[in-house]
Amino acid sequence: MSVLFETSLGDIVIDLEVESCPKTCENFLKLCKIYYYNLNAFFNVSKDFIAQTGDPTATGTGGESVFAYIAPEAPRYFTPELVPRLKHTQKGTVSMAVAPTIDGKYDGGCGSQFFVTLGDNIEYLDGKHAVFGHVVEGFETLDKLNEVFTDQEGRPLKDVRIRHVVVLDDPFPDPDNLKVPEAVPTKPPDATSGAVRIAEDEDPLETLPEEEAERERRKAAAAASALTLEMVGDLPFANVRPPENVLFVCKLNSVTRDEDLDLIFSRFGKIMSCQVIREKRTGDSLQYAFIEFDKREDAEQAYFKMQNVLIDDRRIWVDFSQSVARLNTHWSNNPTMAKSRRNQNGFAGRDDLEATQRYRKSDRHREDRGGYGMVFDVGDMPRSSRPRSRSRGRDRRDRHRSSRSRSPRRRERSRSVEAYRERDRDRDRRRDRGR
Repeated sequence: MSVLFETSLGDIVIDLEVESCPKTCENFLKLCKIYYYNLNAFFNVSKDFIAQTGDPTATGTGGESVFAYIAPEAPRYFTPELVPRLKHTQKGTVSMAVAPTIDGKYDGGCGSQFFVTLGDNIEYLDGKHAVFGHVVEGFETLDKLNEVFTDQEGRPLKDVRIRHVVVLDDPFPDPDNLKVPEAVPTKPPDATSGAVRIAEDEDPLETLPEEEAERERRKAAAAASALTLEMVGDLPFANVRPPENVLFVCKLNSVTRDEDLDLIFSRFGKIMSCQVIREKRTGDSLQYAFIEFDKREDAEQAYFKMQNVLIDDRRIWVDFSQSVARLNTHWSNNPTMAKSRRNQNGFAGRDDLEATQRYRKSDRHREDRGGYGMVFDVGDMPRSSRPRSRSRGRDRRDRHRSSRSRSPRRRERSRSVEAYRERDRDRDRRRDRGR
């Protein structure tokens, strides 16, 4: 009767001494059948001595027999079957670990823990632990297990676990109350113990190629920089990714407008926004733009077709945008920044731009300017530069104050002007009479 153990170091096949140790073999087979040993760790490995497992807690104090598992009122351990002819003389001998009796209160015996010998002629274990099987295949796995590095307690620094158990032959009928789980466990039973070990698929001595190591260093540095930018509010979140439907266009002519690029690139698909970036104070073009398409496929087509195309006597350069500033406008971590932006009226996706207006396009602009508008395109007058409106009562008081504050010299000048005008009128009357 055989059992196949699939471990992280390789497979092991064990033949059981069913006739000599029937109760021990039945306990072992039924525990294998209910996946009791799945993902158990080898928690005690001594070079050229033993490799011990079968404790779900991986501490050496846990585990129970299948009889106690299916019947909680039954004793935790059962009496070991010590057969004199079965000894630890060969490498690969499988024995049940016998728990000692504690202060006469708790009876010792066999539960679920077992070990495999890693050397020959270990007479020290004879008569103390119950032999019930031998390894027939997988000695190279035992050699690997014998060479693992362990800590001061004998626990391998790198996890060695039983991944899966397959019962090849079971001559014993199942007890009535034995329930086999529907699914194989996927979480190690000692995952909450807090012990930190090297993962079984991790190689601590592995060295990466120079190019790959440099790539990993750059990736780590970029992640640290992104976290810093998130903390200061420049990024909405550290793992933000640039949109795939936005193109970056540079080397533009300074006279190229948003409408021109929108008209040229619209043949590839629907454009959500097209924006030429301008200097904040003067409004001059910085000769690069962002074009947002509705679909990523349209952006890819425009990327391949518009590269190095001549627009306004300039050959443009097209690439996919790496900017997340548009996302940061809406999802900034700075609450004061988001509040101020909501109160502003932006243009073309930017809060620092305003739409230009045509001559006499609306009455509102003429009222704001207090007269006729300009003939050429102009922007709206900034609100901060507009004169504040004054109340009628204040204007009336100012006019009255100005009339009272006229100087005598100014009154004399006004009288002389009236005298000159009266003299001119008299001269015109005499001229008319003479005719």
